[in-house]
Amino acid sequence: MTSRSPQKVFITGASSGLGLALAARYAAEGATLGLVARRGDLLEAFRARYPALTIAVYLADVRDHAALAAAAQDFIAHVGCPDVVIANAGISAGAVTGSGDLEAFRSIMDVNYLGMVATFEPFIGPMTQIRAGTLVGIASVAGTRGLPGAGAYSASKAAATRYLESLRVELRAAGVAVVTIAPGYIRTPMTDGNSYTMPFLMDADAFARRAVRAIERRVRFTVIPWPMGLVSMLLHVTPRWLYDFAFERAPRKKRAAE
Repeated sequence: MTSRSPQKVFITGASSGLGLALAARYAAEGATLGLVARRGDLLEAFRARYPALTIAVYLADVRDHAALAAAAQDFIAHVGCPDVVIANAGISAGAVTGSGDLEAFRSIMDVNYLGMVATFEPFIGPMTQIRAGTLVGIASVAGTRGLPGAGAYSASKAAATRYLESLRVELRAAGVAVVTIAPGYIRTPMTDGNSYTMPFLMDADAFARRAVRAIERRVRFTVIPWPMGLVSMLLHVTPRWLYDFAFERAPRKKRAAE
């Protein structure tokens, strides 16, 4: 247990992967939690592990904006405005234009980008009213450049990164912080299906510890683990001709339709 006062934290995509690891990290600090996911059984199992904590669980898909708003309103009504809101819900799959993957493109963008907007929407008013709070978006190093075979995922994470930057500037004068966290390769069910080498692969609990520290410090943008931050910076400045040559034959994620 740290010396910080327990916080109120609202997390989407909390039933597995990064969301579950973040929920566990905050639970270890005694936080009051609001957890959203499509798998209610997993949320209930998590709540049962912490009988001494106040943990509200909400069965909802982030594409259901009305359900998200209702969950947010219920959390605020019962425990107050959260200190931290983490838009973590995300999906990933290979998607290739010209191969009938339009629905995969739509689903990935709806969850990874619009789902983030819908997560924050109900909390902006309450947070700006009290001039406090931190909104956290889980982006990805994959949003730095367009990865072959991952046009949907890279585009969704690039959109999320730019959206979070816009939101950060918009809310600066209102006293609300916006934190962008861009994970590299983290060991989760999402990455378990990758058949290619994943450099600097990190366990989810180690990611969560670093992410919570960054959120506490209100870091504007951070890449976890840090070596992937160096990779991201190099990719960002790589000339297009060199990037194209280097990544033309890069390994590709399995398509959703396969």
